[in-house]
Amino acid sequence: MSGTISTEQALIYTMVTMSGVEGKVNAIELAEIRQLVQSLPIFRDFDEHRLMTVAQEAGEILQEPEGLNAILGLVKQALSPRLRETAYALAVEVAASDLAVGKEELRFLAMLRDTLGLDKLVTAAIERSAIARYQRG
Repeated sequence: MSGTISTEQALIYTMVTMSGVEGKVNAIELAEIRQLVQSLPIFRDFDEHRLMTVAQEAGEILQEPEGLNAILGLVKQALSPRLRETAYALAVEVAASDLAVGKEELRFLAMLRDTLGLDKLVTAAIERSAIARYQRG
């Protein structure tokens, strides 16, 4: 694999990493990733049939000893500053989709925020927005 990835790959790597940080990939979160790829304008030119291949690439990288750091580095390198908030928002969407955000997911969000140099107030607003969307009666 080369040292650079596309914008779409970076966003998918971020979502897949969020889904897998607790050691298992959740089917609800995978469905959310697929839905986001199908519906968001940032993925308009992405061949949806490549989703599983890109997700598997991310999984293979994560199996390496420094895999998480490698993913974070690739994502940071591939994304323009204005798309870094998008990556964070997508990670939050995946985490919130199963209505349970665990300690490992929160730790990954903090690592992602710090790696991408995102403002804490901005990330708090993104998180609060997801809470509002997934609220139950």
